[in-house]
Amino acid sequence: MDRISALRNVEDALADFEAGETDLAGLERQVRGIVRTYATEFEGEADLRAYRATGESPADDVVVLAPSVGAARERVQELLEGDPAFDVEEL
Repeated sequence: MDRISALRNVEDALADFEAGETDLAGLERQVRGIVRTYATEFEGEADLRAYRATGESPADDVVVLAPSVGAARERVQELLEGDPAFDVEEL
């Protein structure tokens, strides 16, 4: 999915919300799915996969794209201040 398609899909989701065809939770799920699809199909660096951090706040539930578990761990550490305890798992 390219950026224009992602933006159109988000706009469609917003229109559904405004028309009362979905609730806020549904809108959030749609937008999260659109963004995740865009990110995992992004044609930048090849072979990126989504990884989720689990553990202490603020690392808990952080999702990053990386080519490996080790690279995902490094990416999470780059994004966060401090040194929270966490693990990463592929989505």
